[in-house]
Amino acid sequence: MTYYRPLVQHGPARPEGAQTLAGGGLWFTHAEVLSRDAPARIIMAADIPHATLSRLCRSRPPLAGLDMTQPQIMGILNVTPDSFSDGGLNVTPDAALETARGMIGAGVAIIDVGGESTRPGATPVPQDQEISRMAPVIAALHRADNVLVSIDTRKAGVASAALAAGAGLVNDVSGFTHDSALAPLCAKSGVPVCVMHSKGDPATMQDDPVYDDVVLDVYDFLEARIVALERIGIARSRILADPGIGFGKTHDHNLVLLRNISVFHGLGCAILLGASRKGFVGAIGKAPNAATRAPGSIAVALAALAQGVQVLRVHDVAETAQAIRLWQAVR
Repeated sequence: MTYYRPLVQHGPARPEGAQTLAGGGLWFTHAEVLSRDAPARIIMAADIPHATLSRLCRSRPPLAGLDMTQPQIMGILNVTPDSFSDGGLNVTPDAALETARGMIGAGVAIIDVGGESTRPGATPVPQDQEISRMAPVIAALHRADNVLVSIDTRKAGVASAALAAGAGLVNDVSGFTHDSALAPLCAKSGVPVCVMHSKGDPATMQDDPVYDDVVLDVYDFLEARIVALERIGIARSRILADPGIGFGKTHDHNLVLLRNISVFHGLGCAILLGASRKGFVGAIGKAPNAATRAPGSIAVALAALAQGVQVLRVHDVAETAQAIRLWQAVR
């Protein structure tokens, strides 16, 4: 199989033959051709096969009413005692709602509520406990605020309770491989979904992860999962694709994925990036305390936006929103 990574550029002065990337404001004139059995090479965009070029270029339709031609921020709201960065800060509904309303005031588009930590080494949480943590918060947000609420879960029972409480998106870090009932539930409900790549489960995923080619292996996993979701009635236009930074990846794996993230436009879906405050940000940025990693996280986020990523999943909403406004103004 051959893969095409657009070499993304920006600016109003576009050369003849430039192709629009995913219907947004970025474009490309060349692409890198990747495969498992030949060296990478550069070709003109016009030489990309028509079906692949169409996927790379066509506008991503609105997702749950959100414009996918503009950067969108998904704010992380962990109602857990043990998440790696903010565990314990939002375990009560009042604290969670206060945090959420701060995100809304800062311009968040989606609030992703999670009742089970999926940090490296985390152990599973019983379904009833996960529901009791997240359902009151989702219900309160749905009643009080005009924001899309996402449920971060691997379990159909939890997702069902979240959708009943007012969630409008399901974000599964297992790529819909953990619970066979979850994808059919989402298809029946008609909600958009986020399908993420991970290697192993949270308890074991960082135990020496190995890939033949991390970019192509992640791409193939996501494409296979997207096709499986399409087969049961979830249209590609309702799917966000997430390469799963930090989920069964070394620091080097994360960096290679980030350098090559524009290849995932070939999936024909909007791309979500969740790199906020992760271990590689702390290691490279010399920030051992996760709460101090906003600058490094924003640097990674802006680099991803420059490759056309549409949705950023972040802890530091106000700071990221400010950075995006300046990034857009300068460009």
